[in-house]
Amino acid sequence: MSQALTVGDFSRMTHLSVKTLRHYHQVGLLEPDRVDPDTGYRYYTAEQVPTAQVIRRLRDLEMPIPDVRAVLNTTDATARGALIATHLDRLELELAQTRSAVESLRNLLRRPAEASIEHRTVPRCPAAAITADVERGDLLPWWEGALAELHAAVRAQNLDPTGPSGGLYSSEIFQVDRGQATVFVPVQGPVRAIGRVGSLVVPGAELAVITHHGPLADVDLTYGVLGAYTARHEISVAGPLREYYLRDARHSPDPAEWATEIGWPIFRADHDR
Repeated sequence: MSQALTVGDFSRMTHLSVKTLRHYHQVGLLEPDRVDPDTGYRYYTAEQVPTAQVIRRLRDLEMPIPDVRAVLNTTDATARGALIATHLDRLELELAQTRSAVESLRNLLRRPAEASIEHRTVPRCPAAAITADVERGDLLPWWEGALAELHAAVRAQNLDPTGPSGGLYSSEIFQVDRGQATVFVPVQGPVRAIGRVGSLVVPGAELAVITHHGPLADVDLTYGVLGAYTARHEISVAGPLREYYLRDARHSPDPAEWATEIGWPIFRADHDR
């Protein structure tokens, strides 16, 4: 029979505080070998040390307690490895999101004070397009998938693009977190409806246009500059926001090299001058 270890000794051996050990006991993650019924003192054994060490490392990786419990309870090494791998994948995703947020903040702090904005008349044009109601949080992954599907359909139908691919985004996406989004490729020739792809006549518009350089994760910075410009000149009108992808993932795998024109619908008093 193993020698009983007091909670204090076990704490020193495992580097888990007495408070933490008490919590792990309460949630059924690491129960003492025995509890004195008279004093309530908890006693552990040396054989429990490896388990405590595993728990401490998994918790250091911010694995939720139910997941730690699942790792400890499984006797299947493959299943145990899959549980740990899933959590590590989640950590890597969170790390990537943190890095993206840090880079976006750096861009905000070092962005130039002045940006070139032009007024442009965009004529209507036929296009192949995909349209859907999209949640704001899903907009970027939806955009990536829809645009890839759209370009594949254009190639498969031997259609000739007449300009850069683009997107139309309703104000509701930003105002109420869900709205209509469209990606399109202007083309010459009839578009056959296949899957999500269909034909569309992209409406003409009067736009204030600015170019965003870099990943779309921080495109809101450029939107802010353009929106402030239209508000300051009192020329903003209702209508979907528009983007043209001059350089995207098809041209370079490095998002820092991407270039996107952003169009804000405006009233042009100078149009007929």
